[in-house]
This record gives sequence, structure tokens and C-alpha cells, in this order.
Amino acid sequence: MKFIREPRSPVTVRHVEKGLLKIGEESVSENVMLFRGAIQYGWSLDDGGDLTEAHLAELIEAEPEIIIFGTGWQSRLPPRDLVFMLARKGIGFETMNTPAACRTFNILLGEDRDVAAVLLIE
Repeated sequence: MKFIREPRSPVTVRHVEKGLLKIGEESVSENVMLFRGAIQYGWSLDDGGDLTEAHLAELIEAEPEIIIFGTGWQSRLPPRDLVFMLARKGIGFETMNTPAACRTFNILLGEDRDVAAVLLIE
């Protein structure tokens, strides 16, 4: 008997340079929201302020195991209340700069984890 691991998601993302991502073979220069097998382009923080539950409503509805928030080139902490609210729903939440978020997203997908991500491109 021979076991072969097949990739489950067509979404593979990597950070190329400031302001540019490669998702599969496609170059992307706008913020994105990634699900296990789908991409939503043009995601934004409407007022440029703090991240809120409303910003993540679509991701929360999908009930991933973890949400990764790529904050651009600078890491920043999320609002504490948001992290606690997600924890009460059983959803992990991690913030990191976008290059690290790309790598982490791919690793978790490779482990067949139910992961979602929001990646800001500055």
C-alpha cells in the first residue's frame, strides 16, 4: 500500500515584496481575505482605525479554527476585546507582519488545518 499526500487547497500565498503578493501564479497588489479554498480581494479597514468584529464578520461566519491577520510590514496588536470575543467563539486569532502571515498560512494549510487569513499590503 502506498500513501500519497495530495494538497487540499489551491491557495498558496507568498510575499514577494512590499506591496505585492503571489497567490498561486497570480500577482496581487491589494488587501485580501483568504479562506481554505477561496480568495476575496479588496478587503479593507473602512476607517483605517482599529480592527473590529464587523471587519471580520465574514470570516467569523465561516468558523475557521484560526484567523491570521497580516498587518503589513509592521506588526501591531489587535484590540484585546476582539481577541477575547473570538476565543469565546472557539476561533484562534494571531497577528503578525504580512510576510510571516503568508508563511504561517501555508504551513497551517499543509497541516490540513481550517485556517483563514486577512493580509494587508502596504
